[in-house]
Amino acid sequence: MKFTMTDIDGFSVKTYDGICRITIENEHVRNALNRAMWQTLPRLIQAAADDEGVKVIILTGAGDKAFCAGADISEFEQTRTGDAALEYDRLNNEAFAALENCAKPIIAMINGFAFGGGFQIAACCDLRIASDGALFAIPAAKLGIGYNPRWIKTLLTLLSPADLKEILYTGARFNAYEMKDKGFLNHVTSTEALDELALSLAGAMALNAPLSIRASKLAIDALATAPENADLKKLDEAVTICFESDDYAEGRQAFMEKRAPKYTGK
Repeated sequence: MKFTMTDIDGFSVKTYDGICRITIENEHVRNALNRAMWQTLPRLIQAAADDEGVKVIILTGAGDKAFCAGADISEFEQTRTGDAALEYDRLNNEAFAALENCAKPIIAMINGFAFGGGFQIAACCDLRIASDGALFAIPAAKLGIGYNPRWIKTLLTLLSPADLKEILYTGARFNAYEMKDKGFLNHVTSTEALDELALSLAGAMALNAPLSIRASKLAIDALATAPENADLKKLDEAVTICFESDDYAEGRQAFMEKRAPKYTGK
């Protein structure tokens, strides 16, 4: 097992068996992200995307009280007023875009609160799994914050307009089972079983052909967000790359030899 671990600007990063686990380490404020952390998150995602040994990313929060409580409210006087608010939104946009555009699958492992920006971070991941004690909310209306339409666009790929209106208009908290019923979550399990479920899903993905997963991710994201503007030529090229890859040859050979394939992403 190849294992590395680093700590950087409010995050810890562990890499093992093709899985990169990024943990938000800010428990004393329920893993809220301050300005520096919003700047760091895109770099961590890009580093994992660039690492040939990484096949899947798990994003989670330290402890079992919170996945991420969103932006650090203690900074709002400096970051959410006047021109500074526009700059802060830009940092948020860059972080969300890094998650959405990552070529590798990202699993949000949600253990506790996922509020505001934490809710949006989870939405930008490919899969979302949660403990049965997790709670979800976007309290923008309670704080007088206008919710960015770019973020709403992402949420509308996961939630119905009616459900999203309820979430945004009320600012209410919703439990994991309610969010599963709304289609936001893939799985709900106990706190004790959450880590095992995340590793099971990530492990299954890590064994499969990366180019195939990438082609599927590109197509699903493009067709879910703007099907009328989807670049089908680009999506077709991603499929063609799969058929021309060493991994496709390996998959065929492994099938004939009745063994597990060993994919390299090439």
